[in-house]
Amino acid sequence: MQASMVEAGTFDYVIVGAGSAGCLLANRLSADPKVSVLLLEAGGKDDYFWIDIPVGYLYTIGNPRTDWCYKTEPEPGLNGRSLGYARGKVLGGCSSINAMIYMRGQRSDYDHWASLGNRDWGWDAVLPAFKRMEDYAHGGDQLHGAGGELRVEERRVNWAVLDAWREAAAECGIPKIPEFNRGDNAGNAYFQMNQRRGVRWSATKAFLRPVLARANLTVRIRAHVHRIEVVTGDTGKRAEAIVYRDDQGLHRVRARQEIVLAAGAIGTPQILQLSGIGDPEICRTQGIPLVHALPGVGENLHDHLQVRTVFKVSGVPTLNERANSLWGKMTMGLEYLLFRTGPLTMPPSQLGAFAKSDPAQSTANIEWHVQPLSLDKFGDPLHSFPAITPAVCNLRPTSRGHVRLKSSDPEAAPEIRLNYLSTPEDQQVAVDSLHYTRRIMAAAPLARFRPVEWKPGPEILGDADLLQAARELGTTIFHPVSTCRMGQDPLAVVDDRLRVHGIEGLRIADASVMPQITSGNTNAPTMMIAERAAEFIRRGA
Repeated sequence: MQASMVEAGTFDYVIVGAGSAGCLLANRLSADPKVSVLLLEAGGKDDYFWIDIPVGYLYTIGNPRTDWCYKTEPEPGLNGRSLGYARGKVLGGCSSINAMIYMRGQRSDYDHWASLGNRDWGWDAVLPAFKRMEDYAHGGDQLHGAGGELRVEERRVNWAVLDAWREAAAECGIPKIPEFNRGDNAGNAYFQMNQRRGVRWSATKAFLRPVLARANLTVRIRAHVHRIEVVTGDTGKRAEAIVYRDDQGLHRVRARQEIVLAAGAIGTPQILQLSGIGDPEICRTQGIPLVHALPGVGENLHDHLQVRTVFKVSGVPTLNERANSLWGKMTMGLEYLLFRTGPLTMPPSQLGAFAKSDPAQSTANIEWHVQPLSLDKFGDPLHSFPAITPAVCNLRPTSRGHVRLKSSDPEAAPEIRLNYLSTPEDQQVAVDSLHYTRRIMAAAPLARFRPVEWKPGPEILGDADLLQAARELGTTIFHPVSTCRMGQDPLAVVDDRLRVHGIEGLRIADASVMPQITSGNTNAPTMMIAERAAEFIRRGA
């Protein structure tokens, strides 16, 4: 028997998902005191101790308190392995558990979006949105903003082995540059981070907490959305209400103007499919009445696959030794408590590099995340020997997967299938990337540290064996995108104003709308998408 429904109010705007996009949207839309805004979040409060401490990602990823702990389907391209697929389960979403790396992507990413017919999505159009939300540690200029909510700072710990890696990369044709966020990322630099004085600066801290006192903003946590209710009238279909469940039961909340989905590249297509919006066959299979056919919902899923190589080193400190020593742990903790500096301020990677895997590439298509540590996988102990991890990823993968319902239960995890390394292009880039990594590690600036390849291992020589190694070592860096992509083609889900095709009053503002993945970490581009969505909504209203 269906539980009784409680009518839970009417608001001008209902935002689903209080992650990187939803927190910004709630801030921007509630700035108008004449409108009412409801923000729904399926997770809980972001009050866990390890969220604030940057190195705490080791304790938040894979922790059911802070992570939905999704799993991918077994991947043929990864030797049948299933990967943990972290998604934030608290206010702030993934910005509360992610790598904190501030990366816009490259000019060519956004110019490509615009070339597909998406108006006002080229680099020159999106740059003002990045600047508007930014509080850049070095002040504002033509490329950076100051005084915005999103703090961007430099690293707060140094490692000699990373300085040497920079020199080695430069010797191998990847020049040292001051930063990555200027439009052309070719080169190597230390990552800039969303931190404030050594503390994680999540979307909650940046955009939500400062405006929680607004009388026109309501936030409800542990509110798991079950479906969108769509009505059909004389002018067509319109999204009218959201049904969600919390500890008190089922609730319906109505939207006068718009419902905005900001539940991410996994959550947003799942909600649409549960609502009967998507591929008719998926709805039929799960016994969900079809409301609106949009076959692209959940399709086109892709992500950055990272191949993690490990090299043992000698005569230089790495985090492995400090983390495996009681004295090292004590000194790291004390340094953080007293100065907010040191290894506890580290994101998963401090140093990055962008290059072409082969000269035929139009722009940099691979990126290294270099770490002064090594471990088998996140959550495992660091290795007992000193080592570094130059992990390299394909920035423009051609493999495509999907997000699809496994069940009509709104709270069951969906099927997440990436199909990593399923195309010849992606396989070749993986092999070329491993060759390139070896050239850097063999360069003169690193010689004094006597690097010895541990993974995949010096005995792995031929391209076929290197591809097999990539299948074994490859892992996600949690950048799912494009499952409700923007455009006008038959599989597009939203137009270039982020409105869902064929349904009034329904918009999407998260990474699912990206036509193609950006070059690098996707948190900042997701916030930029929300900034643009707020512009479009205000302009339309």
